[in-house]
Amino acid sequence: MTDRSLRQTRQKEAVRRVLRGQREFVSAQELHELLDQAGEHVGLATVYRQLSSLSQSGSVDTIEHKGTQLYRLCAAQRRHHHHLVCEACGKTVEIQPPHEDWLRSVAAAQGFTVSSHTLEVYGLCPDCQQDAR
Repeated sequence: MTDRSLRQTRQKEAVRRVLRGQREFVSAQELHELLDQAGEHVGLATVYRQLSSLSQSGSVDTIEHKGTQLYRLCAAQRRHHHHLVCEACGKTVEIQPPHEDWLRSVAAAQGFTVSSHTLEVYGLCPDCQQDAR
């Protein structure tokens, strides 16, 4: 094992450890700051690479909010799920996915086959709806 692979393993574990302490989704920049505050000196480019790797492996969830990619270890991490996302404050709620038969029938009606899917529903949470009134 090379020094480089050891460093990447340490860095990935540091990213996971800090993410475990977060209840809400965080950006790569926010995570980088949290790592620095925790005494884990990981470069921002490395944070992006580790988050990308963890996201691709299914270890972290990612959503887009106001043009920024956000990341979180979800409670439902081991089962397929989706999110309601508040466009104003970024609050997220995990929701069950649509029935697989529905997805396949919608795709089939357009001549598609389904290999994978993601679903994030955007709107306003109850608090932000109240604030808007």
